[in-house]
Amino acid sequence: MARHDGRKPTEIRPVSIVPDYIIYPEGSVLISCGNTKVICNATVEESVPPFLKGQGKGWVTAEYNMLPRATASRSPRDISKLKLNGRSAEIQRLIGRALRSVVDLEALGERSITIDCDVIQADGGTRCASITGAFCALVIALDKLKKQGVLNCMPLYSYVAAVSVGIVNDEAVCDLDYVEDSGGEVDFNFIMDDEGNIIELQGTGEERPFSKKELDEMYLLAQNGIKQLVAAQKAVVGHLFR
Repeated sequence: MARHDGRKPTEIRPVSIVPDYIIYPEGSVLISCGNTKVICNATVEESVPPFLKGQGKGWVTAEYNMLPRATASRSPRDISKLKLNGRSAEIQRLIGRALRSVVDLEALGERSITIDCDVIQADGGTRCASITGAFCALVIALDKLKKQGVLNCMPLYSYVAAVSVGIVNDEAVCDLDYVEDSGGEVDFNFIMDDEGNIIELQGTGEERPFSKKELDEMYLLAQNGIKQLVAAQKAVVGHLFR
């Protein structure tokens, strides 16, 4: 069955990554995955959280936020409720874990990098776009530290990107937009490195259980989607990190 936007099951949405989108952060990109758009800014601080002081290791973390009118109807700002909503808290922890998995924290030294991921327009896959864009912002920030002589090398092991896959109308498809995400039977997020190794995955049978065969199909779709996303990343930061 054809997807509502005409894409093939294996096809991700058009990806655009604009570097140096904001002039002030050490690293910044605007990533667009179809109609989903996220600004990712990396900030370097010469300090680490108290639990890491004196250990000779750095820290990479993230914050995630969605603008009130990033969606079809306005969502109140978290500040109006005096607390971070549970979804945003879970997503920013996921982004931080994904990034730290590919960073040599000892080579980073006792400094912290915070990636702010601000969704300015949401059409599904905002956490995946945030991870994919955040990595590019991180590379740009690390490259500046290296050029300044603060770092001797790029403290990275590999690329990291993320893509959603799912089962919609009983068919496995890659890179779900909001229509597919909200109406699908099964929904997964795959976070992988550039060799197709799994860093983390989140998945649920929202409308029905799924089989091992269907999981294998989604895994292969995710691998293919990650390859396309890493190619988009390398087109922007490949000259900075292999």
